[in-house]
Amino acid sequence: MGKAMRYAVVIEKAESNYAAYVPDLPGCVVAGETMWEVEELIREAIEFHLEGLKEDGLPIPTPSSQVEYVEISA
Repeated sequence: MGKAMRYAVVIEKAESNYAAYVPDLPGCVVAGETMWEVEELIREAIEFHLEGLKEDGLPIPTPSSQVEYVEISA
């Protein structure tokens, strides 16, 4: 088994579904009806994306995006 890597995932609520993408893996995007479904789908999409890069002999991007929350008064 390879080295564990931790990628930042952005999950957004749309009008009737959820979508997720990985900033460090351009093109790695999913959509689903529930938050749970999107979390499962993005995990599978990341694995599939990385497998494709390996098969094509391309480098695996090192996770570099960070997630922070900024609190403001509205």
